[in-house]
Amino acid sequence: MQDHGELITRAQAWLDEDPDRETREELAKLIAAAPGDSAAADDLAARFAGTLQFGTAGLRGELGAGPMRMNRSVVVRAAAGLAAYLKAKGHGPDALVVIGYDARYRSADFARDTAAVMTGAGLRAAVLPRPLPTPVLAFAIRHLGAVAGVEVTASHNPPRDNGYKVYLGDGSQIVPPADAEIAAEIAAVRSLHDVPRPESGWETLGEDVLEAYLARTDAVLAPGSPRGARTVYTAMHGVGKDTLLAAFARAGFPEPVLVAEQAEPDPDFPTVAFPNPEEPGAMDLAFAAARAARPDLVIANDPDADRCAAAVPVGDGDWRMLRGDEVGALLAAHLVRRGVAADGPRTFAESIVSSSLLGRIAEKAGLGHEETLTGFKWIARVEGLRYGYEEALGYCVDPEGVRDKDGITAALLITELASELKEEGRTLLDLLDDLAVEHGLHATDQLSVRVQDLSLIAAAMRRLRERTPERLAGLAVTSAEDLTEGTATLPPTDGLRYTLDGARVIVRPSGTEPKLKCYLEVVVPVTGRDGLPQAREKAAELLAALKRDLAEAAGI
Repeated sequence: MQDHGELITRAQAWLDEDPDRETREELAKLIAAAPGDSAAADDLAARFAGTLQFGTAGLRGELGAGPMRMNRSVVVRAAAGLAAYLKAKGHGPDALVVIGYDARYRSADFARDTAAVMTGAGLRAAVLPRPLPTPVLAFAIRHLGAVAGVEVTASHNPPRDNGYKVYLGDGSQIVPPADAEIAAEIAAVRSLHDVPRPESGWETLGEDVLEAYLARTDAVLAPGSPRGARTVYTAMHGVGKDTLLAAFARAGFPEPVLVAEQAEPDPDFPTVAFPNPEEPGAMDLAFAAARAARPDLVIANDPDADRCAAAVPVGDGDWRMLRGDEVGALLAAHLVRRGVAADGPRTFAESIVSSSLLGRIAEKAGLGHEETLTGFKWIARVEGLRYGYEEALGYCVDPEGVRDKDGITAALLITELASELKEEGRTLLDLLDDLAVEHGLHATDQLSVRVQDLSLIAAAMRRLRERTPERLAGLAVTSAEDLTEGTATLPPTDGLRYTLDGARVIVRPSGTEPKLKCYLEVVVPVTGRDGLPQAREKAAELLAALKRDLAEAAGI
């Protein structure tokens, strides 16, 4: 518990440095109210309970005043730390830092502050011309030869959040030890008064960088491939619409039918509880539009358009979201069918929480396969990467252009596959059936628990570590790995991996949200297409039992 007088002193010192009128007023009201208002005192204490930690996901948090919130003071410190890190690595006045931003509240302000800090530190800074998808920023880093990049975005987090994602010169997100070294430089910033922030001196990029990205998207499609699939598209109130429409027009696909209520950027995300295609209800408007337009495919991006979701028709007017693992397998199979892995990079990669089906596909095609920790910061670093994905709707289909997940090029590729199958009189579901018959039915699900009290996540992890389950869903746990010390192929991470007879479970705290996430997979052999219904029934039963037993073991 912080001493009240010390808390007020710290808050006042923060207020004195705060460059933003809005957060100064917010903090001043809390300081004034705290002595006689317990709720205000608790709020103030929470905001000064520490600092937002800069890690491999950069920064992400709720907007507001204080060191535990996202605000201009926090961003200026982060930018100053990044600038100091780059200069310590030997980068001089010619070193370029590219900055992008989404359409959330304060994103443009945070981008401008970052450019000012970089310029004041003696580096070159260039800001993208307007709110654009995160993959455009990841592309621009490599395209322009920058030493680093910053994307101001909270991706699919709630409206009250914003974030700060850092890339280095290879175009991929930071990993240890860079994150700790940058964090140390941030901590070394004594006062914001010591951070030069000129009013000008940085460059605002023109449309040519976006045109170069769009030209690169052409490379993900096979020349002369079918382009006839019709789509409904939702941008989920984010920044993807214009870029996706331009990419689809260049490719020659039919113009997508837009979900009008979600087409334009809106930082309030008024039609969804969470702006994430995976969340319940988020796709309701898209499905309503699809029932009217009757397309072949529904495509959705998350707000910064680095993720891509797809849904397919099932029955008369009904639609089914494809799981991230299903789209991941379909794209892999499509690339194999096209023969694009015959020359050049030949490795397919995925995070450990994604389906093992990718490994089966790669092995059958004579390709390399690697598993990494969760996140594209790891997938992007796989040597010889040709294709990578993670189950949370992230797909890297052109690693030479964008060394990160890219919801625009993934949308192009899944639409190309749907077009090819349409010409054959088949669907994406037919291809999934083919893969199940060939490799076994790989069925995945997730047990995800959102909490207000983060100690509940720590308690669940501790409970599982202290008492390893012997059986789950009636299946023997054949091995249990605590990943905190790493393995022969994986760096350390806070997670548990259970291998069962015909199943796999991974449990980990989310790195970006207050969630405990449990990833479940069962593999059921299939005897011909006639055996698929029975295999699906068995897989559903096993997954339901895994959820039940794991929740009981974890106490959640």
